[in-house]
Formats: sequence, C-alpha cells, structure tokens
Amino acid sequence: MRNDCPQPGIASSFHTMWSDLRPIGRHPDSHGYRRYAWTGADAECRAWFKEQAEARGLAYELDRNGNQWAWLGDPSAGDAVVTGSHLDSVPDGGAFDGPLGVVSSFAALDELRARRATFTRPLALVNFGDEEGARFGLACVGSRLTSGQLTVEQAHRLTDGDGVTLPKAMEAAGYDPDALGADPERLSRIGAFVELHVEQGRALDLSGDRVGLASAIWPHGRWRFDFRGEANHAGTTRLVDRRDPMLSYAETVLAARREAELAGAVATFGKISVEPNGVNAIPSLVRGWLDSRAADQESLDAVVGGVEKAAREYAAAHGIDLDVVRESFTPVVEFDHALRDELARILGSSGGTDLKVPVLGTGAGHDAGILSGHIPTAMLFVRNPTGVSHSPAEFAAEDDCVAGVLALADVLEGLACR
Repeated sequence: MRNDCPQPGIASSFHTMWSDLRPIGRHPDSHGYRRYAWTGADAECRAWFKEQAEARGLAYELDRNGNQWAWLGDPSAGDAVVTGSHLDSVPDGGAFDGPLGVVSSFAALDELRARRATFTRPLALVNFGDEEGARFGLACVGSRLTSGQLTVEQAHRLTDGDGVTLPKAMEAAGYDPDALGADPERLSRIGAFVELHVEQGRALDLSGDRVGLASAIWPHGRWRFDFRGEANHAGTTRLVDRRDPMLSYAETVLAARREAELAGAVATFGKISVEPNGVNAIPSLVRGWLDSRAADQESLDAVVGGVEKAAREYAAAHGIDLDVVRESFTPVVEFDHALRDELARILGSSGGTDLKVPVLGTGAGHDAGILSGHIPTAMLFVRNPTGVSHSPAEFAAEDDCVAGVLALADVLEGLACR
C-alpha cells in the first residue's frame, strides 16, 4: 500500500468534490448534517452524484429502490466491480460517514484514468439510499430492499416522526414507490463490492496506519422498550400514588450500561419519546430505543436479555406495563475471506513494498454487510484520529483521505483491470 505523498492531481480531485458536497444539509447552529431520506438535502446530494457521474461520461442509472448507480462499461456483462457508500446522515451527523466512500469512489476512478488503466470488468459507483435510517427508523433501507431483506409490505409500513410513510415521502420527492422491491437481476451483475468508510473508532490511529481492512461486522440490533404508566399531575400526586414510567426507564438505562460492561459489549439508549411530554405532567408512556452490539452472538444475547430482565423487574416494582419489541437485527457479518485476502495482497504489494495491512472488526452496520449474503463484499477503513463518529466532531485528515483514495484505486485496478 502506498505510503508516499499524495499525487497533486488526485488530491485536487478529492478536495474539489469534498468542498462542493460539504455544505449540503449542514445545519447552521449544530454544524452537523441533516441529510434525511427523501428531503431537500437528500435531493441536493443526489443531484451532486448525478452531476459527478455525467461529468465523467458514466452511464447514470436510478434503480427501483432509489439507489443511484454510475457505470463504466456494460452493466449487463456481469461480474462487475462496484464501490461506493451512502450520502445520507444521522441527525446532526458528521461529514465523513458515508460521503467519504462516495467521493473516494469518483476520485479513485479519476486516479485510474490518470494511470491509463485498462478495464477488463465493468465498474460501477453507487450511492445507496437511506443507509442511516434517520427518518424512518430502519438502517440500510436501499440495500435491504435490493437484497430482499426488507419486503415491499414492510417498506410501505415505515413511517417517520410526522406520520409520513416511506411511499408518500418517495412520491413527494418525485419517485415511484410502486417500483420498490427485491432486485436479484441487479445483484447478479455484481462480482465484488468494496466499500470505503471512515473508521468509527481509533484502532488505526493507535497503530499508526492510514488505511485498514474490515474483518467482520459485530452482530447488532435495535429494541424498543415501551413503559406504560398513568398520566397525572406532577404537583398534586403523592409519590406513593404514582405510576411513573420514567423511573423504570431511567433504571433500565443504567442497567444497559452495567450489562454491556459485564459482556465487553456496547449498549445505548439514544432515543426517547415521552407522552404527554409536559413539564408538569407525570408521563403515561416512555418509549426508549436500545442499540446494542457485541463481538459475538452469545455476548449480545446476554446483554439484551439482561437489560430486558432488569427492565421487567423495575416495571413490576413501580406498577408499570412493559412491552419489548425487536425492531431490527443483523447477525454477525464475516466479510468474504477470499476477497479480503485479495485486497490485502493488492495493498501489501502496491508500490513495490510488502506492508502488512491491519485487519479490524467493527460494531457499525454498513450496506456492505447487508449485501454480504448475496455477493462478495469487503471494506476499507480510513484513519479517524478522534475516534468520534455520528457527530460533527467526526474527522479524517485530508492526506489520510487521499491515502484512502489511492488504496481504493489500487484495489479497483487489481480487481477490474487485470
């Protein structure tokens, strides 16, 4: 893998695209991004992707699920090499999560053209829609629909916080929701998918490496805890007469931290909904969403089982009714070993060197993980010195980003130009 200084041409290509994309959807107060699916910011990002594709003479295509594709070569030929990521964000998210992979895919193509590389396999660049799930509560909607992991019926039931369904949101944005559905023909065209992503941790920073390879995605899921009590006056109701679901919820949040520490895993209640949500009212309903991830299924089961057991005990003690619903779940994803080993060989031998490329596990879900059950997938990570992600503080130095572009270009050349 090249460790030399970035070439001026590729650095300029990356910088120009990054500068053009960066202002879209950025909130003036939080400085984070609000690029939610099928909104105005999402439309601007999609327009940017289409412009980049057309500027490079690529064949632009929008699939039945709203994912964007840019093709070099004949898509129907099959065995294509595909790279890309997503452009949407979590609420007040960072600049790099998703967009770095999309920008890098275009920049890597620019680099390969500068090298006068000859392609022997079709190449496609992709922007998967609604990866973060910020609007409708389910991650990786675009790739889940394409792979059949999300049915049309399930997709039609997805609703945002304002009660707008996914089909209505798509229709309002000018897309046809009746076309949604699995797309096996498209997947059959793809021989390999490589997703570049900013690291969502500090492993590369600690090892001193700019770029790493993914080994696996931890099993992870989202669970909704509904604590139902009784609404009443906050100023006149005696403490002993209250059925306050907030108490059970608060105790459950602490239990999640304890269970995660015991299992060497992570667990977070990051979203809450309260009814009637008045300062002077005891809540009737507290709804909290648990996100938990672990290195293996046994550990994850222990965490979630422990949190639910504690929650039910707390609820019973306070006279609260509790429902627990698993809203999404992804088992452990082992990336294709043969493809991963090929990437390691390419990166280890490029530039005439013999470097060991670090291999990392991750607790974050990705489109590459969703697609891994259908096509060979792999991931590259770019160093994140802060380790911060899903926040405006998310960061990667531009030199490291360009090193990621060069690594991706090496990989694409090794896979698609031999």
